[in-house]
Amino acid sequence: MTARPLIRRFGPPSPARGEGVRFGRRSYLDTSTKPSLPFRRRRQLFLILLGAPALIYVLAVAVWPLAQGVDNSFYDYSLLRPTKTAFIGLDNYRALWINEEARRSIVVSAIFTFSAVAVEFGLGLGLALLLWRDSLFQRVCLALLLIPVTVTPIVVGLMFRALLASDYGMLGYYISAWGLSHPRGWLGDPTTALPTLVAVDAWQWAPFMALILLAGLKSLPTDILEAAEADGATSFQRFRLIILPMLLPAIFLALVLRTMDAFRVFDIVFATTNGGPADATNVLMIYAVKQGLEFFNIGFAAAIANVMIICIAIFSFVFIALIRRADKRANEL
Repeated sequence: MTARPLIRRFGPPSPARGEGVRFGRRSYLDTSTKPSLPFRRRRQLFLILLGAPALIYVLAVAVWPLAQGVDNSFYDYSLLRPTKTAFIGLDNYRALWINEEARRSIVVSAIFTFSAVAVEFGLGLGLALLLWRDSLFQRVCLALLLIPVTVTPIVVGLMFRALLASDYGMLGYYISAWGLSHPRGWLGDPTTALPTLVAVDAWQWAPFMALILLAGLKSLPTDILEAAEADGATSFQRFRLIILPMLLPAIFLALVLRTMDAFRVFDIVFATTNGGPADATNVLMIYAVKQGLEFFNIGFAAAIANVMIICIAIFSFVFIALIRRADKRANEL
Protein backbone atom coordinates (compact mmCIF):
# COMPACT_ATOMS: atom_id res chain seq x y z
CA MET A 1 0.00 0.00 0.00
CA THR A 2 2.90 2.35 0.62
CA ALA A 3 5.01 1.38 -2.39
CA ARG A 4 3.47 3.79 -4.84
CA PRO A 5 3.83 6.87 -2.68
CA LEU A 6 7.43 5.96 -1.93
CA ILE A 7 8.17 5.62 -5.64
CA ARG A 8 6.54 8.93 -6.32
CA ARG A 9 8.49 10.53 -3.52
CA PHE A 10 11.85 8.82 -3.85
CA GLY A 11 11.77 7.96 -7.57
CA PRO A 12 14.56 8.86 -10.05
CA PRO A 13 15.26 12.56 -10.34
CA SER A 14 14.05 14.41 -13.37
CA PRO A 15 16.74 14.77 -16.07
CA ALA A 16 18.63 17.98 -16.38
CA ARG A 17 17.81 20.37 -19.18
CA GLY A 18 19.18 19.11 -22.50
CA GLU A 19 19.66 15.52 -21.22
CA GLY A 20 17.67 12.44 -22.16
CA VAL A 21 15.59 10.02 -20.12
CA ARG A 22 16.78 6.44 -20.61
CA PHE A 23 14.33 3.52 -20.27
CA GLY A 24 16.02 0.24 -20.97
CA ARG A 25 17.99 0.56 -24.19
CA ARG A 26 16.14 3.59 -25.59
CA SER A 27 16.96 7.17 -24.84
CA TYR A 28 14.45 9.97 -25.14
CA LEU A 29 16.12 13.37 -25.49
CA ASP A 30 14.64 16.47 -24.14
CA THR A 31 13.65 18.56 -27.18
CA SER A 32 13.03 21.67 -25.18
CA THR A 33 16.54 22.98 -25.98
CA LYS A 34 17.43 24.43 -29.42
CA PRO A 35 20.85 24.81 -31.08
CA SER A 36 22.58 28.13 -30.53
CA LEU A 37 22.65 28.93 -34.30
CA PRO A 38 20.25 27.75 -37.01
CA PHE A 39 21.54 25.59 -39.82
CA ARG A 40 21.48 28.43 -42.34
CA ARG A 41 23.67 30.64 -40.17
CA ARG A 42 26.08 27.80 -39.46
CA ARG A 43 26.34 27.07 -43.18
CA GLN A 44 27.08 30.73 -43.92
CA LEU A 45 29.70 30.80 -41.17
CA PHE A 46 31.33 27.66 -42.58
CA LEU A 47 31.51 29.16 -46.07
CA ILE A 48 32.97 32.38 -44.71
CA LEU A 49 35.66 30.49 -42.80
CA LEU A 50 36.34 28.39 -45.89
CA GLY A 51 36.92 31.46 -48.09
CA ALA A 52 38.72 33.54 -45.47
CA PRO A 53 42.27 32.36 -46.35
CA ALA A 54 41.80 33.24 -50.03
CA LEU A 55 40.29 36.60 -49.11
CA ILE A 56 43.16 37.37 -46.76
CA TYR A 57 45.65 36.42 -49.46
CA VAL A 58 44.00 38.71 -52.02
CA LEU A 59 43.87 41.59 -49.55
CA ALA A 60 47.53 41.15 -48.59
CA VAL A 61 48.94 40.57 -52.07
CA ALA A 62 46.69 42.63 -54.35
CA VAL A 63 44.48 45.13 -52.55
CA TRP A 64 46.93 46.40 -49.95
CA PRO A 65 49.84 47.04 -52.39
CA LEU A 66 47.41 48.71 -54.79
CA ALA A 67 46.11 50.99 -52.06
CA GLN A 68 49.66 51.71 -50.92
CA GLY A 69 50.64 52.61 -54.48
CA VAL A 70 47.71 54.99 -54.84
CA ASP A 71 48.67 56.62 -51.54
CA ASN A 72 52.36 56.94 -52.52
CA SER A 73 51.45 58.65 -55.80
CA PHE A 74 50.24 61.72 -53.89
CA TYR A 75 53.56 62.20 -52.08
CA ASP A 76 57.05 63.35 -52.98
CA TYR A 77 58.51 60.06 -51.78
CA SER A 78 62.09 59.12 -52.61
CA LEU A 79 64.13 56.33 -51.06
CA LEU A 80 67.18 58.60 -51.13
CA ARG A 81 65.50 60.86 -48.56
CA PRO A 82 62.73 58.81 -46.93
CA THR A 83 62.39 61.15 -43.95
CA LYS A 84 61.54 64.15 -46.17
CA THR A 85 58.26 62.88 -47.57
CA ALA A 86 55.76 65.61 -48.41
CA PHE A 87 52.20 65.58 -49.71
CA ILE A 88 52.09 67.11 -53.21
CA GLY A 89 48.65 66.05 -54.44
CA LEU A 90 48.47 65.51 -58.21
CA ASP A 91 51.92 66.91 -59.01
CA ASN A 92 53.27 63.46 -59.91
CA TYR A 93 50.48 63.01 -62.44
CA ARG A 94 51.12 66.49 -63.88
CA ALA A 95 54.82 65.68 -64.19
CA LEU A 96 53.88 62.53 -66.10
CA TRP A 97 52.25 64.61 -68.83
CA ILE A 98 54.87 67.38 -68.78
CA ASN A 99 57.91 65.09 -68.94
CA GLU A 100 58.88 64.45 -72.58
CA GLU A 101 60.41 61.05 -71.80
CA ALA A 102 57.22 59.95 -70.03
CA ARG A 103 55.06 61.04 -72.97
CA ARG A 104 57.36 59.18 -75.34
CA SER A 105 57.06 56.02 -73.26
CA ILE A 106 53.27 56.26 -73.46
CA VAL A 107 53.47 56.59 -77.25
CA VAL A 108 55.89 53.65 -77.50
CA SER A 109 53.58 51.51 -75.34
CA ALA A 110 50.58 52.41 -77.51
CA ILE A 111 52.46 51.62 -80.74
CA PHE A 112 53.74 48.32 -79.37
CA THR A 113 50.29 47.31 -78.07
CA PHE A 114 48.44 48.13 -81.29
CA SER A 115 51.07 46.54 -83.54
CA ALA A 116 51.52 43.38 -81.47
CA VAL A 117 47.80 42.76 -81.01
CA ALA A 118 47.07 43.37 -84.71
CA VAL A 119 49.81 41.00 -85.89
CA GLU A 120 48.84 38.35 -83.33
CA PHE A 121 45.18 38.58 -84.28
CA GLY A 122 45.91 38.16 -87.98
CA LEU A 123 48.22 35.20 -87.41
CA GLY A 124 45.93 33.68 -84.79
CA LEU A 125 42.85 33.89 -87.01
CA GLY A 126 44.73 32.32 -89.91
CA LEU A 127 46.05 29.50 -87.74
CA ALA A 128 42.60 28.90 -86.23
CA LEU A 129 41.02 28.58 -89.68
CA LEU A 130 43.76 26.18 -90.79
CA LEU A 131 43.33 24.03 -87.66
CA TRP A 132 39.52 24.07 -87.72
CA ARG A 133 39.19 20.55 -89.12
CA ASP A 134 39.48 17.88 -86.46
CA SER A 135 42.16 15.51 -87.73
CA LEU A 136 45.32 13.98 -86.34
CA PHE A 137 47.54 16.37 -88.31
CA GLN A 138 45.70 19.43 -86.97
CA ARG A 139 45.90 18.14 -83.38
CA VAL A 140 49.64 17.53 -83.67
CA CYS A 141 50.20 20.99 -85.16
CA LEU A 142 48.12 22.60 -82.40
CA ALA A 143 50.17 20.85 -79.72
CA LEU A 144 53.40 22.08 -81.32
CA LEU A 145 52.08 25.63 -81.70
CA LEU A 146 51.28 25.85 -78.00
CA ILE A 147 54.90 25.30 -76.99
CA PRO A 148 55.85 29.04 -77.17
CA VAL A 149 52.97 29.91 -74.84
CA THR A 150 54.37 27.65 -72.13
CA VAL A 151 57.78 29.37 -72.14
CA THR A 152 58.39 32.16 -69.63
CA PRO A 153 58.56 35.60 -71.34
CA ILE A 154 61.91 36.41 -69.75
CA VAL A 155 63.32 33.20 -71.24
CA VAL A 156 61.87 34.12 -74.65
CA GLY A 157 63.60 37.51 -74.45
CA LEU A 158 66.95 36.00 -73.53
CA MET A 159 66.63 33.39 -76.26
CA PHE A 160 65.94 35.94 -79.01
CA ARG A 161 68.63 38.23 -77.65
CA ALA A 162 71.12 35.42 -78.13
CA LEU A 163 69.75 34.48 -81.54
CA LEU A 164 69.74 38.04 -82.91
CA ALA A 165 73.10 39.17 -81.50
CA SER A 166 75.20 40.53 -84.35
CA ASP A 167 78.51 39.15 -83.08
CA TYR A 168 77.67 35.61 -81.95
CA GLY A 169 73.97 35.00 -82.68
CA MET A 170 72.96 32.07 -84.87
CA LEU A 171 70.68 34.38 -86.89
CA GLY A 172 72.00 37.84 -86.11
CA TYR A 173 75.55 37.10 -87.25
CA TYR A 174 74.53 36.10 -90.77
CA ILE A 175 71.91 38.86 -91.01
CA SER A 176 74.56 41.43 -90.14
CA ALA A 177 77.19 39.82 -92.39
CA TRP A 178 74.83 39.88 -95.38
CA GLY A 179 74.05 43.55 -94.79
CA LEU A 180 70.42 42.98 -93.87
CA SER A 181 70.69 44.81 -90.54
CA HIS A 182 72.65 47.42 -88.65
CA PRO A 183 76.14 46.36 -87.56
CA ARG A 184 74.74 46.16 -84.02
CA GLY A 185 71.87 43.97 -85.15
CA TRP A 186 68.13 44.47 -85.33
CA LEU A 187 67.87 44.99 -81.58
CA GLY A 188 70.67 47.57 -81.63
CA ASP A 189 69.12 49.80 -84.30
CA PRO A 190 66.50 52.36 -83.09
CA THR A 191 64.49 51.95 -86.31
CA THR A 192 64.20 48.15 -86.14
CA ALA A 193 64.28 47.45 -82.39
CA LEU A 194 60.56 47.99 -81.76
CA PRO A 195 59.35 46.01 -84.82
CA THR A 196 61.66 43.19 -83.77
CA LEU A 197 60.11 43.13 -80.31
CA VAL A 198 56.66 43.07 -81.90
CA ALA A 199 57.71 40.03 -83.94
CA VAL A 200 59.11 38.30 -80.84
CA ASP A 201 55.91 38.96 -78.90
CA ALA A 202 53.83 37.68 -81.82
CA TRP A 203 55.94 34.51 -81.98
CA GLN A 204 55.00 33.73 -78.39
CA TRP A 205 51.38 34.86 -78.17
CA ALA A 206 49.90 34.32 -81.65
CA PRO A 207 49.26 30.63 -80.78
CA PHE A 208 47.37 31.77 -77.68
CA MET A 209 45.18 33.97 -79.87
CA ALA A 210 44.70 31.04 -82.26
CA LEU A 211 43.61 28.78 -79.38
CA ILE A 212 40.87 31.20 -78.26
CA LEU A 213 39.62 31.73 -81.82
CA LEU A 214 39.74 28.00 -82.53
CA ALA A 215 37.55 27.38 -79.49
CA GLY A 216 35.08 29.92 -80.87
CA LEU A 217 35.10 28.22 -84.27
CA LYS A 218 34.49 24.82 -82.70
CA SER A 219 31.37 26.17 -80.96
CA LEU A 220 29.73 27.46 -84.17
CA PRO A 221 26.61 25.56 -85.31
CA THR A 222 27.42 23.49 -88.38
CA ASP A 223 23.85 23.34 -89.69
CA ILE A 224 23.91 27.04 -90.61
CA LEU A 225 27.18 26.64 -92.50
CA GLU A 226 25.91 23.56 -94.30
CA ALA A 227 22.71 25.38 -95.28
CA ALA A 228 24.70 28.33 -96.61
CA GLU A 229 26.94 26.00 -98.60
CA ALA A 230 23.90 24.23 -100.03
CA ASP A 231 22.47 27.60 -101.09
CA GLY A 232 25.59 28.26 -103.14
CA ALA A 233 27.50 30.65 -100.84
CA THR A 234 31.23 30.79 -101.47
CA SER A 235 33.84 30.28 -98.76
CA PHE A 236 34.51 34.00 -98.50
CA GLN A 237 30.79 34.77 -98.25
CA ARG A 238 30.33 32.18 -95.52
CA PHE A 239 33.28 33.65 -93.62
CA ARG A 240 32.16 37.29 -93.99
CA LEU A 241 28.42 36.87 -93.46
CA ILE A 242 28.19 33.92 -91.04
CA ILE A 243 31.46 32.93 -89.40
CA LEU A 244 32.85 36.37 -88.60
CA PRO A 245 29.67 37.83 -87.00
CA MET A 246 29.15 34.72 -84.86
CA LEU A 247 32.84 34.69 -83.90
CA LEU A 248 32.84 38.26 -82.58
CA PRO A 249 32.51 37.31 -78.86
CA ALA A 250 35.61 35.10 -79.08
CA ILE A 251 37.43 37.77 -81.08
CA PHE A 252 36.75 40.46 -78.50
CA LEU A 253 37.74 38.12 -75.65
CA ALA A 254 41.08 37.39 -77.33
CA LEU A 255 41.65 41.07 -78.06
CA VAL A 256 40.95 42.23 -74.51
CA LEU A 257 43.24 39.62 -72.97
CA ARG A 258 46.12 40.38 -75.31
CA THR A 259 45.64 44.16 -75.13
CA MET A 260 45.82 44.14 -71.34
CA ASP A 261 48.92 41.94 -71.41
CA ALA A 262 50.71 43.78 -74.24
CA PHE A 263 50.17 47.22 -72.70
CA ARG A 264 52.04 46.18 -69.55
CA VAL A 265 54.81 44.27 -71.32
CA PHE A 266 58.05 44.15 -69.36
CA ASP A 267 59.86 40.81 -69.49
CA ILE A 268 60.69 40.65 -73.20
CA VAL A 269 61.76 44.29 -73.38
CA PHE A 270 63.86 44.04 -70.22
CA ALA A 271 65.65 40.89 -71.41
CA THR A 272 66.39 42.15 -74.94
CA THR A 273 66.87 45.94 -75.04
CA ASN A 274 66.01 47.28 -71.54
CA GLY A 275 64.31 50.25 -73.17
CA GLY A 276 67.06 51.05 -75.66
CA PRO A 277 68.58 51.89 -78.01
CA ALA A 278 67.97 55.63 -77.63
CA ASP A 279 64.72 54.91 -75.74
CA ALA A 280 63.22 53.37 -78.87
CA THR A 281 61.67 50.54 -76.83
CA ASN A 282 61.21 52.38 -73.55
CA VAL A 283 57.67 51.23 -72.83
CA LEU A 284 55.70 52.55 -69.88
CA MET A 285 56.43 49.62 -67.58
CA ILE A 286 60.19 49.87 -68.22
CA TYR A 287 60.02 53.60 -67.55
CA ALA A 288 58.17 53.01 -64.26
CA VAL A 289 60.68 50.39 -63.12
CA LYS A 290 63.58 52.71 -63.92
CA GLN A 291 62.00 55.55 -61.95
CA GLY A 292 61.29 53.33 -58.96
CA LEU A 293 64.28 50.99 -58.78
CA GLU A 294 67.06 53.01 -60.44
CA PHE A 295 66.24 56.58 -59.46
CA PHE A 296 64.29 55.56 -56.30
CA ASN A 297 61.47 58.00 -57.08
CA ILE A 298 58.71 55.90 -55.57
CA GLY A 299 55.98 58.54 -55.76
CA PHE A 300 56.45 59.19 -59.48
CA ALA A 301 56.73 55.46 -60.24
CA ALA A 302 53.48 54.81 -58.35
CA ALA A 303 51.75 57.51 -60.42
CA ILE A 304 52.91 55.82 -63.64
CA ALA A 305 51.62 52.46 -62.41
CA ASN A 306 48.25 53.97 -61.53
CA VAL A 307 47.95 55.52 -65.00
CA MET A 308 48.61 52.10 -66.49
CA ILE A 309 45.88 50.57 -64.32
CA ILE A 310 43.43 53.25 -65.44
CA CYS A 311 44.28 52.66 -69.11
CA ILE A 312 43.84 48.90 -68.73
CA ALA A 313 40.51 49.43 -66.97
CA ILE A 314 39.32 51.65 -69.83
CA PHE A 315 40.37 49.00 -72.36
CA SER A 316 38.51 46.35 -70.39
CA PHE A 317 35.27 48.35 -70.13
CA VAL A 318 35.29 49.15 -73.85
CA PHE A 319 35.92 45.55 -74.87
CA ILE A 320 33.31 44.22 -72.43
CA ALA A 321 30.71 46.56 -73.91
CA LEU A 322 31.67 45.40 -77.40
CA ILE A 323 31.52 41.74 -76.32
CA ARG A 324 27.99 42.16 -74.96
CA ARG A 325 26.81 43.90 -78.11
CA ALA A 326 28.39 41.25 -80.32
CA ASP A 327 26.88 38.49 -78.20
CA LYS A 328 23.42 39.98 -78.61
CA ARG A 329 23.87 40.18 -82.38
CA ALA A 330 25.10 36.59 -82.52
CA ASN A 331 22.07 35.37 -80.58
CA GLU A 332 19.76 37.19 -82.97
CA LEU A 333 21.18 35.33 -85.98
